[in-house]
Amino acid sequence: MLGGKSWEQWISEYAGSHQHPVNKFFHTVGIPLIAASLPLFVLGFFVRGVWIAALVMFVLGWIFQFIGHWFEGKPPEFLRDWRFLFVGLRWWFAKIKGRV
Repeated sequence: MLGGKSWEQWISEYAGSHQHPVNKFFHTVGIPLIAASLPLFVLGFFVRGVWIAALVMFVLGWIFQFIGHWFEGKPPEFLRDWRFLFVGLRWWFAKIKGRV
């Protein structure tokens, strides 16, 4: 699945296309919104109304991603390679830990 690249190489490539400060900010906020929305969708099967919050978080997170890329002037990496959909969260963790 990693296409012969290490996670560090994927994250480095991802980071290279996320240089604009506004894009970094919107990804820093948007990625956890998307990630947190996914388990909430599952919880929504058991708790009434939770899926609405999950949907709002998911859509808002993606809106933030695309606003960030508008400032960056580059399309999202996942349009070139679908595996970048899984790199964003790893990038976020690396950024929070100060490794990006």
